[in-house]
Amino acid sequence: MNAQVDENIYKGIEFNMPRVKETSFKNYSVQITQFGAKAGGVFKNTEAINKAITETSNKGGGTVVIPRGIWLTGPIELKSNINLHLADGALLIFSKDFKDYPLVKTSFEGLNTIRTVSPISARNVENIAITGNGTIDGNGDAWRYVKKGKLTDSQWKNLVASGGVLSEDKKIWFPSESSKLGYKLSSNFNVPDKITEAEYEQVHDFLRPVMVSIVSSDRVLLDGPTFQNSPAWNIHPLMSSNIIIRNLNVRNPWYSQNGDGLDLESCKNVLIYNNTFDVGDDAICIKSGKDKDGRDRAMPTENVIIKNNTVYHAHGGFVIGSEMSSGVRNIHVSGATFIGTDIGLRFKTTRGRGGIIENIYISDVDMINIPAQAIGFNMFYEGNSPIIEDDQNADDEKRTEKAIPVTEETPQMRNIFFKNINVTSSHEALYISGLNEMNIKNIKIENSTFDTKKALSIVDADGVELKNVKFNYSDGTGATIYNSKNIDLNSVQFETTNDKSIVNVTGDKTSKVKLPKSVDKKRVNISKSVQKNAVQ
Repeated sequence: MNAQVDENIYKGIEFNMPRVKETSFKNYSVQITQFGAKAGGVFKNTEAINKAITETSNKGGGTVVIPRGIWLTGPIELKSNINLHLADGALLIFSKDFKDYPLVKTSFEGLNTIRTVSPISARNVENIAITGNGTIDGNGDAWRYVKKGKLTDSQWKNLVASGGVLSEDKKIWFPSESSKLGYKLSSNFNVPDKITEAEYEQVHDFLRPVMVSIVSSDRVLLDGPTFQNSPAWNIHPLMSSNIIIRNLNVRNPWYSQNGDGLDLESCKNVLIYNNTFDVGDDAICIKSGKDKDGRDRAMPTENVIIKNNTVYHAHGGFVIGSEMSSGVRNIHVSGATFIGTDIGLRFKTTRGRGGIIENIYISDVDMINIPAQAIGFNMFYEGNSPIIEDDQNADDEKRTEKAIPVTEETPQMRNIFFKNINVTSSHEALYISGLNEMNIKNIKIENSTFDTKKALSIVDADGVELKNVKFNYSDGTGATIYNSKNIDLNSVQFETTNDKSIVNVTGDKTSKVKLPKSVDKKRVNISKSVQKNAVQ
């Protein structure tokens, strides 16, 4: 069996992209029923499935088939030269029994830490695949804590009645006391940092695994199945290479904490195409480690082609960050459709990360009903929902003009290019928020149209060019520019029915701003703080 990548995937790429090495398997196949597996969703098939995988791998590899039916199992581990194939109608569902998932050392949210073992894992292997049209269900609702505000009254009552425990303020449901304790002992998102490693077992239930963990592996194919209901992130390739991810249906409940679709971390030479996402957090997310752990790893995510994907609910459709401390470079994204995604194209980081995001090429993206930004750059990211982050005043309050030195902890974003971006019935077109000490640099958008409530804000940026871009907006100022330089809006069209300023320029560091000649000078507001002749 061969991956057989369509040659068109490599066409139109803006950087030197190595061909991805494809998987290939022996013409040898076994059914898990040959090893004692029983369908029906009651009998636990952990031993049978793992035995089928191990024995097939030991014989040189081949295909392990999960037939039609409901197959309950604990965690399974892929070995080299194994294609795990889910037949039409096959449902592989993972156990709700937390005791089936021992603690292991791993990486989560970019940090070296301890979690429970993933339902599907692979480490230090090569030539592996998960294929077919079946469904893989991580039983994530058994693991996840849920905030009351995420559910309707009836849903909340049913959840509470099902068991579990509540937080002291009765606003968060936890599946167990162990899960609740882990939440209390975590000040750093989902990694308990108020206890020693020796004490992790007491918060075992809180340490939700990613559903598919592929670590330090080469030649990986995911082709066809539905991946759904993961305890935390859905699919997590980490420090791996030559990866093909295609034709997947990736789903999580919209309320799922950390319910990302695909998190590609410190990987290289990757193809992601023809997938559909409907998830509780970011959909397609590019990462490379967090803070010192990420910088010490020194493995950027690079050489990635992402084509023809559709995203429904997600915090971000295509996202880079916020854990990007090893860097991200040479990424091509095209042919995406975002339908109701909170943010469309999202770039996030913060002080302390370090790392460089560069050479990102995005084209032919359509978006509709985006409730926050169509394109958002945020170097003040602190883990909030993008809907909360959409309050620009909140960022302004956190902004400091105090001189902060540039160090290895200073993140950078530069050389990011967009063309043929079309957005309708959405909230805000473009929001760029850099750092005082490290501006976002060299952003270019061309041949694009934004039909939104608000137009654009540019803060602490150096080199933003909008060429043949049209903003049809209804509220507020069209363009707000603060402490930014080399801003070229010369060919921008602003269309609005309101009578407010079309352009507002402020900040004593602002310089070399070009505005369109078509804008009425009476509707251009230049602050007294702006240096003379800074605006043309």
